[in-house]
Amino acid sequence: MDELMLPPNLAAELADIYSGLEEDYRRVAGEIPLSCQGCPDNCCDSWFFHHTYCEWAYLWQGLRRLETRTQTKIVRQAEDYLWKSQVQLAAGRRPQLMCPLNENGLCALYEHRLLVCRMHGVPAALTRPDGQQLRFPGCFRCQEIVQGEDAAPRMDRTLLFTRLADLENRLLGGCRQRFPKVRKTIAEMIVLGPPALVQPSSLSQ
Repeated sequence: MDELMLPPNLAAELADIYSGLEEDYRRVAGEIPLSCQGCPDNCCDSWFFHHTYCEWAYLWQGLRRLETRTQTKIVRQAEDYLWKSQVQLAAGRRPQLMCPLNENGLCALYEHRLLVCRMHGVPAALTRPDGQQLRFPGCFRCQEIVQGEDAAPRMDRTLLFTRLADLENRLLGGCRQRFPKVRKTIAEMIVLGPPALVQPSSLSQ
């Protein structure tokens, strides 16, 4: 199978989505106010799934810019992460492990970190296509500050997710619904390698 490449124009558009997200994040965090400085927790050990081919490909664009030795180290860390997460899941626990991209408290791919990594922390809302609104309370530190879900300002994720879904659909040739769904941790995306292009015609209708 061929590798699914993220064309430069779509990579630039994804970077613009991230930029808009970060602007909204800073605004809401400033209104709370919320800062990560001095926090005893580390969001990089949170158990997150990521759901798009475009972000998977973007992650690998960043990985390939690193030195070979660094890439090898990150892959080994990702393999270790997968093994430990399976042990914790088998024991009935939600995994809490440091992200394989974390190096001494910093992200080795900070400029290529994914959407969920960028938005975690502040309260948010999302309106689904069926009109149902989902609400997210933010991290534990944020919840301690606002002391009540209704009192907190929120970042609206709807437009950002709509733009991301549109970008994903264009990357997949306008037939996003016919491709296998993505639901992977960063460690899985690293160990599996770049996303492979599975032709929609080979899938069951």
